[in-house]
Amino acid sequence: MKVFVKTYGCQMNVHDSEKLLGVLATIGYNPASSEEEAHLVILNTCAVREKAEHKVYSELGRLKKLKKNGVVIGVCGCVAQKEGKALLERMPFVDFVVGPRNIYSLPQVLEEVKLGHRVVKTHLNGSCITSLELPILRQDPYRAYVTVMEGCDNFCAYCVVPYTRGREISRPSSEIVEEVKRLADQGYLEVTLLGQNVNSYGKGLGEKIDFPGLLERVHQVEGIRWIRFITSHPRDFSERLVKTIAALPKVCEYIHLPAQAGSNRVLERMGRGYTREEYLDKVAMIREHIPKAALTSDFIVGFPGEEEEDFQLTLDLVERVRYEGIFAFRYSVRKGTRAAQWEDNVPLSEKGRRLSQLLQLQDRITEEVSRTYQGKELDVLFYSWRDGVLEGRTRTNKIVTVLGDKRHLGAIKKVKIEETRMYQLLGTLAQGGESL
Repeated sequence: MKVFVKTYGCQMNVHDSEKLLGVLATIGYNPASSEEEAHLVILNTCAVREKAEHKVYSELGRLKKLKKNGVVIGVCGCVAQKEGKALLERMPFVDFVVGPRNIYSLPQVLEEVKLGHRVVKTHLNGSCITSLELPILRQDPYRAYVTVMEGCDNFCAYCVVPYTRGREISRPSSEIVEEVKRLADQGYLEVTLLGQNVNSYGKGLGEKIDFPGLLERVHQVEGIRWIRFITSHPRDFSERLVKTIAALPKVCEYIHLPAQAGSNRVLERMGRGYTREEYLDKVAMIREHIPKAALTSDFIVGFPGEEEEDFQLTLDLVERVRYEGIFAFRYSVRKGTRAAQWEDNVPLSEKGRRLSQLLQLQDRITEEVSRTYQGKELDVLFYSWRDGVLEGRTRTNKIVTVLGDKRHLGAIKKVKIEETRMYQLLGTLAQGGESL
């Protein structure tokens, strides 16, 4: 039996798809390279933005033709959680709908489907945090995701995550460290610690530990060379965390710190819990203690009530911080959020203009920042090879390509940067090759 999983959205969803494939492998399913050769097709979905949700329904419409071949079609992830039974009613050819915290019920769900039932499992009182006994079919042999917590307690005015992922649950540190040790034994060099808000890790656990403490424990695992984490909420980004990152050589100098807006008025309406000034203070703290840190961020333009003056403050924030890259989106109404009750009073054309202006500004800054890498020697972990070209990433998460042998895959090498592009660096393997 073969399964094809199509993944939408964030790193959490990518890792959830690895869990889906792992669970299905225990009942005889192997990954298919396309939906045409699959007996089971699953869309693992994202509901953070309206456009992402529309893509899911469009793809489901395209997949309808597979039913004549007896293919089982399921929807997992955040759209599944958000829509539940309504999705089955809207798409009568879909066999099951399973939320993010119900991944490990898939074997039982498929048994029910075999009996002719259409199934909905969207309970939020469970947890898809991986225990050491539950399988994961990892898609990268060198870099691994490790879930440290899931859910969110922030309830920002625009965001569906607390409703689709549930409230925050942290995973015991001993279990996380044991998983990282197993990954090191399997030859993994890099781990990325995942959570909707990793900075609040530890809440509700029986042990007294916070996220900096977790980083210190993971850092002690022999064999792991690089540690990344995502995502951070600026409100909870502490001085202790900054100093811990600076003190631990394995923790990469890459920080994703979503600002969302540069105006205090908009930040307050969003319910973000910090001011523009507090955000800039935290950026200054990062620059002081981790001078080589690369910062990236998320922004929403056209939030209800956002005036031109507010938008200009967002542009000013981006200019001041000089991110290496951003993800920016037009505000779209998400049913069930507080903002959905407000008038969506920024015209679509104006949202488009603001988004375009913001992205143009960031493109210029990204290009300028990329040029500062010219001539430098950087450590690069190579994870891809094709036709004599190696691709990898630096500690600051920049993509680097070089001409090289396949034998360098899965190694960290010194690379001299010969040419810079906006989102890519081109280089040559430095004399002596392997990084210390």
